[in-house]
Amino acid sequence: MIRLFAALSIPPELGEGLVARQDGLPDARWRPLEALHVTLRFFGDVAENAAADLDAELAIVTCPPLNLELEGVGAFGEGYEIHAVWAGLVEDPGLRQLARRCETAARRAGLKPDARVYKPHVTLAYLRRPNPTEVAAWLAANSLLKSPPFRATSFGLYSSWRTAEGSRYRLEREYPLV
Repeated sequence: MIRLFAALSIPPELGEGLVARQDGLPDARWRPLEALHVTLRFFGDVAENAAADLDAELAIVTCPPLNLELEGVGAFGEGYEIHAVWAGLVEDPGLRQLARRCETAARRAGLKPDARVYKPHVTLAYLRRPNPTEVAAWLAANSLLKSPPFRATSFGLYSSWRTAEGSRYRLEREYPLV
């Protein structure tokens, strides 16, 4: 089994701006620069043969290059159950279309449908039972986050490996957006 997800990388200079905001939440598990990305579809643990099928399906996904912008911040969960803070993206129909095509590729490869509503974001930190007031203060302090536009010309299939320091990601295959 291999833990997989499809994602867009973000330019290092935008990632550095996000890393600069990683402060002010005690006990947050901030994501390092190399882990910052926009998830298109999380596949989870996949058998090796299904991973090969998934790769073949993702290789035929078509979508033009995307012009994207980071905008705003948010959190997943409520109250003491908040489990992540993230940077959002300006709404983009092409991004949603690419995510849907990754979902279709997963289904064609025999994987179960993802029941979650797609929310384009860059996870900045994972939290465990945080103080909601501190999270609200961090969200307010970072609410005006806005990046210059960046162009995504490819997406990737990444593997996720759990370590003592948190998950590490490796690009397994890159697919052009044309």
